[in-house]
Amino acid sequence: MGLFDRLRGNDTPRVAFIGIDGLPYGLVADNPDTFPTLSAIADDGDGGAIDSAVPPESSACWPVLTSGQNPGETGVFGFQDREIGSYDTYVPMGRDVQSTRVWDRATDAGLDTTVMNVPVTFPPQRTVQRMVSGYLSPDVDKAAHPDELREYLTESDYRLSVNAKLGHKADKSEFVEHARETLDARAAAFSRYVERDDWDLFVGVFTAPDRINHFLWGDYAEDGAYREELLEFYAALDEHIGAIRKAIPDDVRLVVGSTHGFARLRYDVYCNEWLEREGWLSYGDADHGALTDIDEDTRAYSLVPGRFYLNLEGREPEGVVPESEYESVRAELQDALKAWEGPDGKPVAKRVVERETVFRGDHDEIAPDLVVIPNEGFDLKSGFRSHDEVFDPDGPRTGMHTFEDAALFIDHPDSNIEDADLLDVAPTLLRLLDVDYGRTDLDGASLI
Repeated sequence: MGLFDRLRGNDTPRVAFIGIDGLPYGLVADNPDTFPTLSAIADDGDGGAIDSAVPPESSACWPVLTSGQNPGETGVFGFQDREIGSYDTYVPMGRDVQSTRVWDRATDAGLDTTVMNVPVTFPPQRTVQRMVSGYLSPDVDKAAHPDELREYLTESDYRLSVNAKLGHKADKSEFVEHARETLDARAAAFSRYVERDDWDLFVGVFTAPDRINHFLWGDYAEDGAYREELLEFYAALDEHIGAIRKAIPDDVRLVVGSTHGFARLRYDVYCNEWLEREGWLSYGDADHGALTDIDEDTRAYSLVPGRFYLNLEGREPEGVVPESEYESVRAELQDALKAWEGPDGKPVAKRVVERETVFRGDHDEIAPDLVVIPNEGFDLKSGFRSHDEVFDPDGPRTGMHTFEDAALFIDHPDSNIEDADLLDVAPTLLRLLDVDYGRTDLDGASLI
């Protein structure tokens, strides 16, 4: 359904959702002059901090945000997941997401949807009006559908992601310039298709903020050399959102949301190195670099970020922890994780979450047994290669994801964001679109 249908009197509700990978609400609240658009949306509707997903990692978060279901239903638990019945691992892509996305529900309801740059959506779905897949897509030519969209993007300066390798350099100037060019090109593409006005649901995601935060957050938090560059980047992002807000017709509701917060990173923490030193994990030989290299004495292993698995008999192919001892061994590991301290004596874990607390659904076979939500400063890695230390203070990144302080802004006078989390975004979008779903279909609830 496009503009011609609406001119004939069809008054179907419409929604534009702008996603931001890694925008912390605290950044907006502390710098209102940098974010006049988001501040105005909060004044006209509501805006505030929401909780992320467990774990607060982008590959897990985006399926949760766009489906309203927990990872036990989406089947995606992180950047790297384990094959069922195997020690082989894989990087989840769009076809690995087992939940119905909000744009699929809208399409099934007869609505037109444009979806641009959502992570974990490759390959692009041909069942929607138009789509360009996001993060982890190989290139624009393979990521875009239909031909008109692909041709426009390949001929423009559009980029699927920021080159994070540039952030490893001591001089961040080239990195900042590249991130800004990526942001501006994406905003131009979003504006082009927003102004087409032929959609009922528009979904567009900016991922450059996450990259900027990873490498410049230390400068922001500690008044470093690139603090102003970070704020200038965000002022440009807010201006782009403001232009989109002005361009959308009056009958369109605007929602802006992020996937997780950010905090100052102090240490890269290699969880498998810790497990090996504590006697939980061992390898078949000295040359190891993957989960497949663990040996038969291993009782536990970790996958990023902060996911801990028992090497369970009957679940893992060479599991050694008897099912009858699952609870006692897991409790032993949980106690060890709670007692784990960093070099400064601060606990690594803010809390240790048991799988049944947060994961439930038809695809929870590969859910971790425990997830550590770390205290600020400890960024939990897995790392199956040997490391000289468990805690590395010299990594190139100075910002880390947090479970708390994701951001949500809803341009609707009846919205209420208090006590919300990532699961509530999809139900809210469906409520605004007036698209029905079953009471037990989603784990979240509408905030309207």
